[in-house]
Amino acid sequence: MLSRLALRPFAALLDALPSQCAVCRSWPARPICDACVARLAPPAPRCLTCAIPVPDGIQHCSECVRHPAPLDSCLAACAYEWPWPECIAQFKFHGNAGWAAPLATLMRSAPWVEPALEQCDLVLPMPLALERLRERGFNQALELARRLAPGKVDATLLLRTRETAAQSGLPRAERLLNLRGAFALEPLRAHEVHGRRIVLVDDVMTSGASLFAAAEVLRAAGATHVAAIVLARTGAPQ
Repeated sequence: MLSRLALRPFAALLDALPSQCAVCRSWPARPICDACVARLAPPAPRCLTCAIPVPDGIQHCSECVRHPAPLDSCLAACAYEWPWPECIAQFKFHGNAGWAAPLATLMRSAPWVEPALEQCDLVLPMPLALERLRERGFNQALELARRLAPGKVDATLLLRTRETAAQSGLPRAERLLNLRGAFALEPLRAHEVHGRRIVLVDDVMTSGASLFAAAEVLRAAGATHVAAIVLARTGAPQ
């Protein structure tokens, strides 16, 4: 059986081939054509530290004003609205890892994402609990991160130490409490975070509790700047 490493050049070739747009069905096109990205993922005013939609000219949402997020910045490529939930589900739950490249391209096209990736020292995908990783066969955040900044990705530094109870319906403070101790740095490598600029990568952000919990671990280890880049952001905490 061919190793994953041996298959990477072939996977890169497939990523570059033209295909039918999954949204408008135009051909030839990328899996998501430029016209659909421009129409369905337009730049929108968002809170600088949690990426929730805000009125134009507002920098921080009321929740981040009352309880500042542990992120220096948070960037989202699109709203979690049609057609993106269906595309993400194909990628995340149906084993279609080929979606990683077009979705990462969508993320890169969002304002300020390129500078954030260029200025950081490390890109850390949000880790999955072992049971969830076994179910899916891959970590979708890692696949996105590898395509965003392959030379800066570290998949073994930030660890998920346990699965957590369902977050739905909990207020933000309780979600953070629920996630306390759910993330940690690899003990022998924790010093590598000190003085570094870190970017966390994830696919969907709802309340932000998981990203905030991971960011707090990085800050406690001495990271000087922690940003997050996500593919999609829900309109309100869920």
